[in-house]
This record gives sequence, structure tokens and C-alpha cells, in this order.
Amino acid sequence: MTIEERVERLEMELARAKRRNRLSLAVVLLAFVLLVVGATTPGITTSGTKSEGEKIVKANAFILVDVNDKLRAGLTVGKDGPRLSLYDENGKGGAGLTVGKDGPRLSLYDENGKGGAILIVSKDGPKLILSDVNSKLRASLTVGKDGPSLALLDENDKLRAGLTVLKDRPSLVLWDENGKLRVTLVADVNGPGLVLANENGKPGAGLTVGKDGPGLSLFDENGKPRAGLNVVENVPRLRLFDENFKPRATLGVNEDGPGLVLSDENGKSRIGLNVSKDGSGLDLSDENGKTRAFLNVSKKGSGLALFDENGNVIWMAPR
Repeated sequence: MTIEERVERLEMELARAKRRNRLSLAVVLLAFVLLVVGATTPGITTSGTKSEGEKIVKANAFILVDVNDKLRAGLTVGKDGPRLSLYDENGKGGAGLTVGKDGPRLSLYDENGKGGAILIVSKDGPKLILSDVNSKLRASLTVGKDGPSLALLDENDKLRAGLTVLKDRPSLVLWDENGKLRVTLVADVNGPGLVLANENGKPGAGLTVGKDGPGLSLFDENGKPRAGLNVVENVPRLRLFDENFKPRATLGVNEDGPGLVLSDENGKSRIGLNVSKDGSGLDLSDENGKTRAFLNVSKKGSGLALFDENGNVIWMAPR
């Protein structure tokens, strides 16, 4: 049974209890007199016995009114189990305590019989349900076998935020008004991770901090990774991918200086550019990854070399 169905059922049960207990003053007084004198009427059975100086009174129902004859409390036993109902001075709102097949349940309502809190303890664990003044579900806190979880809903009964603590990690998830998962935050043994999704619920950006260092991933509208930025062993690196997740450009900066690699559709390096303290260099490779041209500029001068497919120099300047 869903949370909404449970709340609706509880409201109906409390409403029926109120109707049953809103008896006329004459009936209330008559029942009270009969209980005192130990008489018996249909539907209400009482008995007074002495056991070690104490009296025991048995009945199907007890009803309490205040000095103004307002219904303030009712104790009944129905097919679902015993029920204790408490009302305010106007006979509305209050609290209800029941013990049924699913376990004990405590309900708190406002003066209009709406909103409030419901605490349920079942075989699956305790659950706390909070609703607003319009009896709309707004929050649910449960403690189950896997751990505690908190769910927050908007005014349209749509789930918008969820917080859970599992055996290996806590997690926070956020949904938009269309029910699309937009944010996921987890923290496990590998470190924290944050995923931001687009309006279609597909990953748009991901941020992780692991043992090797932090990393940032960017995805296209189809949820395919297109860019990645990470820092490993104090070396930052930026990689750009095509729609087939092939790396097409890699930019890194190490202790010698920056370097840029451009790759073809098969992910093979075709152009390499690097700059170091000794100078700069540019190399061009064929589809087999063989260097076919190399240009370098250093303090000692500049040079250009061309190679055949076997790596042999076919031209060089200066010689």
C-alpha cells in the first residue's frame, strides 16, 4: 500500500470513528450511568470484579466529554484493533492511536482534521509521514533494513528530494517538477561523486574526487561523455571525445610543460604539439601512428625532418 493510500485510509478510519463517537448527550449520560452501576446494554458489556482490592471494568467502548458536553476522547475496539481518539474543544482535530495488524500507529491532525503527522511502526521498520494543511503528503521518513531514508514531496504530491544512508554510502537525489532525476550526490569508499542530469534525465555533468584525484565529465544531450578534465599526480589533463567516445583532443601540463595531442576518428594520435623549457616541437603521424614529419624549435636552432612509412628519414633540414 502506498503512502497516499495509507493516509487516505487513516483519514477515513478517523472520520468513521468521529461519526460513531458523536453521540447525543442523553446517550452519553446513559452509557456513563450503565457503566457505573454495572448494567448491560446491547453493544456495551461491563463487569466489575474485585481482584486483590482492584476493580476491573470491561466494555466495548468508552466515551469522554468535557464540562460543556463536548466529545473529547473515545476508546473503542473494532475489527482492526483498539483505537484511542482525542479531540479538541470543538470536537475536531486531535490525535489518534491505533494498534492493528500492521502495528501501532499514532496520528496527529490540526483543528480541521487535516495535515499533521502519522507515525507507523511495522515489521519493515518505523515510518513518519508529514502532510500539509491540505492533507497533501510532503515528507516521509523511514528506517528500513537497508538504512534510513527521507523523501520530500511538493504541493502536487511529486517526489522532489530523497536522502538515504545505505551500508556503503549516503546519497542525495533531486527530481524536477516533471519527475526527472536531475541531481545525484553520493559518497562511498572511492570518494564523493556528483551527477547533474539534463531535462531528459540523462547525465549532463559529473564531478568526482577519488583516490587518484578529482575529475570533471561533461556529456552531450544524449548522455554521451564529450569532455573530461582530471588531475592525476598533480598533472592536469583535458580530453575531448567525439560522439563515439573516441578521444580526439588531449591537453595536458606536466613538469616539462604543456602538450596537445589531436587524434583521428579511430582514436590514434595524428598531431602532437609540446612546449618545454628547452623549446617546442610539432610532430605529424599517419593512420598507423608512425611519425612522418617533425618540427622543433630550441635554443640551438630549429629543424625539420620528414620520414617514410618505415620511419626512415627522407629529408632533413638543417643537415
